[in-house]
Amino acid sequence: MSRILIVEARFYEDIADELVKGAIAALEEAGVEFDRVEVPGALEIPAAIAIAAQRTDGEPYAGYVALGCVIRGETSHYDYVCGESARGLQDLALWKGLSIGNGILTVENRDQAWARAAVDKKNKGKDAAGAALALVALKRRFGVE
Repeated sequence: MSRILIVEARFYEDIADELVKGAIAALEEAGVEFDRVEVPGALEIPAAIAIAAQRTDGEPYAGYVALGCVIRGETSHYDYVCGESARGLQDLALWKGLSIGNGILTVENRDQAWARAAVDKKNKGKDAAGAALALVALKRRFGVE
């Protein structure tokens, strides 16, 4: 299997670290090599994936794991970040055929974020890596590269 790219939003660094921990464990368990890049926040994740998908310096990535967290604040900014980051990832998946596991948490507070990020709880980093790997396998099954 080709490499997977983990794109991690660092806005909430402690939560991002936990999501990455779960994703890396899942990829290593599957015997998959990976690279990592960091971006400031969730809105930058789709752009980073789109840029990486255009790479010309090596074999294309087989899939992508998008990791980050958006916590509701006092303004409508939360709604835009959640909606636009999800739309961006979905557009890349549908229109560019990219295999993306979406691990961007959209939560009301830090307690909800930790319940989802913690590797000993919901482990959404692992789930996002698993989703990316499942889509990569599906593409191979249908002979799509």
